[in-house]
Amino acid sequence: MFRIDRVSRNIRPLSKLEQVKNAQNRCYTKSSGGQKVMAIRRETQSVWERRAPLGPQHVKKLVKKGVKVLVQPSNRRAYPMQAYANAGARIQEDISSASVIFGVKQVPVDLLLSNKTYCFFSHTIKAQPDNMDLLDAMLEKNVRCVDYERMCDANGQRVVAFGKYAGIAGMIDILHGLGLRLLALGNHTPFMHVAPAHNYRNSHHARQAIRDAGYEISLNMMPKSIGPMTFVFTGSGNVSQGAQEIFQELPHEYVPPNMLKKVALHGETNKLYATEISRSDQFERKVGGGYNADEFEEHPERYISTFAHKYAPYASVIVNGIYWSPQTPRLITLPDAKSLLQPANTPWIQSSPGTPTLPSRLIAVCDISADPGGSLEFMNECTTIDEPFCLYDAEQNKDKKSFKGPGVLICSIDNMPTQLPMEATDFFGDLLFPHVMDIIRSDANKPFDENKEKMGPIVAGSVITSNGRLTPNFEYIAKLREENKQVFGDFSSKKKALILGAGYVSAPVVEYLTRDPDVGVTVAAALKSEADSLATKHERTEPVLLDVVERPDLLDDLMQSHDVVVSLLPWTLHPVVAKRAIANKINMVTASYLSPALKDMHNEAVEAGITVVNECGVDPGIDHFLALECFHDVQQGGGKIESFVSFCGGLPAPECSDNPLGYKFSWSPRGALLNMLSGARYLQNGQIVDIEDNGGLLDATNPMDFLPGFSLEGYPNRDSTIYGELYGINEASTILRGTLRYKGYVDVIRGMVNLGLLDPKPEPLLHENGPDLTWRQFMCSITNQDPSIFYDNLKEILLDRLGDEKTLKGLEELGLLSEQPVPKCGSPLDAVSQHLSHQLVYRKNERDMILMRHEITVRWPDGRRELKGINMIEYGDPKGYTAMAKTVGYPCAIATKMVMDGEIQKTGMVLPFSQDIYRPILKRLRDEGIRDTEKSVFL
Repeated sequence: MFRIDRVSRNIRPLSKLEQVKNAQNRCYTKSSGGQKVMAIRRETQSVWERRAPLGPQHVKKLVKKGVKVLVQPSNRRAYPMQAYANAGARIQEDISSASVIFGVKQVPVDLLLSNKTYCFFSHTIKAQPDNMDLLDAMLEKNVRCVDYERMCDANGQRVVAFGKYAGIAGMIDILHGLGLRLLALGNHTPFMHVAPAHNYRNSHHARQAIRDAGYEISLNMMPKSIGPMTFVFTGSGNVSQGAQEIFQELPHEYVPPNMLKKVALHGETNKLYATEISRSDQFERKVGGGYNADEFEEHPERYISTFAHKYAPYASVIVNGIYWSPQTPRLITLPDAKSLLQPANTPWIQSSPGTPTLPSRLIAVCDISADPGGSLEFMNECTTIDEPFCLYDAEQNKDKKSFKGPGVLICSIDNMPTQLPMEATDFFGDLLFPHVMDIIRSDANKPFDENKEKMGPIVAGSVITSNGRLTPNFEYIAKLREENKQVFGDFSSKKKALILGAGYVSAPVVEYLTRDPDVGVTVAAALKSEADSLATKHERTEPVLLDVVERPDLLDDLMQSHDVVVSLLPWTLHPVVAKRAIANKINMVTASYLSPALKDMHNEAVEAGITVVNECGVDPGIDHFLALECFHDVQQGGGKIESFVSFCGGLPAPECSDNPLGYKFSWSPRGALLNMLSGARYLQNGQIVDIEDNGGLLDATNPMDFLPGFSLEGYPNRDSTIYGELYGINEASTILRGTLRYKGYVDVIRGMVNLGLLDPKPEPLLHENGPDLTWRQFMCSITNQDPSIFYDNLKEILLDRLGDEKTLKGLEELGLLSEQPVPKCGSPLDAVSQHLSHQLVYRKNERDMILMRHEITVRWPDGRRELKGINMIEYGDPKGYTAMAKTVGYPCAIATKMVMDGEIQKTGMVLPFSQDIYRPILKRLRDEGIRDTEKSVFL
């Protein structure tokens, strides 16, 4: 016999040892004839893994049946090697002679042996990204994978699982964590004397410690400030039953699900309350209500879960033990979590001064299912035995390794049962043993179809890979992988954002999004140079030339390969983008007002199942967030809003306001100038005040002295009356939102209006083919004077019309009486806009400023009236972002990231007025250094 040497590539004879090994392999791997050989591998997935698929007692029975059992040596395994040797197993490192290899957890890719049948929990059936390398390796190495998780009977019930001991260990751990979390919140409880599950020799010792804690609870040793404690168990399978066995060692009372709210409000503190939530309790049809088990199994997408609204708000601890598939509604979504974890407003907590209160009703979650992003969407990463707990902060959508601070305690160890390894091994082995002989009949070298009859339906139905391919029952994994695969340019990203526009505001949006290494960005702009410039400054960013009006086909192509589109284009183009977003079923975010055209698309967006978030900039945006935060805090305290007055302005910093308008532009001034010709409406002392178009705002301006160091004036903006309903403050008698400018701005604008310089109608003199003329000549035309008139006489005529020498001087300083050529843009408004866009620009090292002021009058239940003043001042950085770019870009980026991460899931046209949206955005803005201050006085 010969072999080709791998180094020299020469043919050489086989050594005696190699010939013996080959003979053994041929003998041992035969499916008929020679002795059956199986192996139990050493667990290497975790240093804590001490379980085995079979115990010595099971091995002894197999040996008696004539099976040769190889056991890889391990001093970590719960049962010692000698116990397996005494049972007849052969202890050896080399298990290559076995045709079937049994394990518990995933096998490292490098340790997979080719042409073998492996039995273990592969965690690949949902196309879990972390285990796709393992799946590929099994396909490449012709591994026949029997996955314990899919060994099911004719009714679809799992026949092999560690579930019971996962529940037992999980319940012990969460009681231990509960003691530490409550202590961090200022409450010593009997749970402090419960240790982690792995600290006990076995579950019987753990039960005794828990009974001792229960005795203290029965003696009323739980702090009254915590209130009645309620435990909600999801599911009724082995996991849930194991957890409930431990819970029942404590003084307890079970209540039906519909009584949970009542005991949360009025229960006792010398015992714990529990309820078990089944599918029929929490799932109901989207249309028509009700629940049908058979229909749910066949079409879970027709159902919604009511768990987050009916039961979770009244739970102190949730113990989750259900299996979840991507088609099944989640128990708690990310938006649900934000709502649940708001500061507690709990009438059942009777606190006194100095007594600690809970940040929210829900204190802890034990997710024994250990399915990141699954039924509990906010559980995005499993914990470990080394670090079994984390706090999930809903406002930040982040976990932290701490017991202190806001959030809910999470315990989600993906190998819970290994904390009780000997009991778990015995339990699992008893379930697996009846199927071992069927598994041993597997021959990975034979076609699956030929071999599956010998394996029987339970084993054959659990085979995921065989003969280098997915078996028919699991071919869907390939499709799931394709759906999960996100390829972007020359790099891979799990999520992708399409940014339309490459102006000042786009830079902080791209910068914020690309902080996440899993996010890729495409910047699409009508000027390729702008997109290129922005893309070169950030990782995973690709520039694209795109005119959304001229190339809707290219816009469609881009949308189809992205998860969200962010429109930073002029507001008039948002409906164009939204129409394509709806057609391509892609989520969208804008910083602009929800226009009537967008509002009309609400139902279409809902039908498409997409989210379109609007008004996530500064004004609108941050102004909403600060107002709503105050309103909701007041309403939670029983107060009512009597008055709301808000002003905001994007201005030059005071030292840069060196022009008659006290204003500078970083974009076309047309919108700002045209706004002065608009009307407005607001509510004052219970009466609606209407301001007419075409100059009414000019007479509605008032000085603003909330910061004496600034010389400011303000005027109403748009229709403020709609915010009574939108903000939920219909009781307010005054609602006014307005714009801030430096004093003198309106006077100069009034002069322009009086001279017709802001007229949007076409002017023949300004036609693109008209004669060249200067601003002085144009002023002569406006006043019907000969162009040769003496300059001082022209000024006198203009002064008569304006009635204000200061305004005239302002127009003169702006160059509107100069010999500069007038831009021929068609109308006076467009000509002035073009002129000022060059005159009033930010020079090098100049900075801008965002100034915001809310004045809110509150009436409290005791009759007192309080005036709250909220200020936000943000300056630009000449070496970084402008204030406008930061305060528009960052909230827009945060909202975009929330949409991408599933924190915002409401469909249709969405305004950021709910607490689960605006509070997280505010928190993250403050982390970026964009902060507000508040002062109040009692009137």
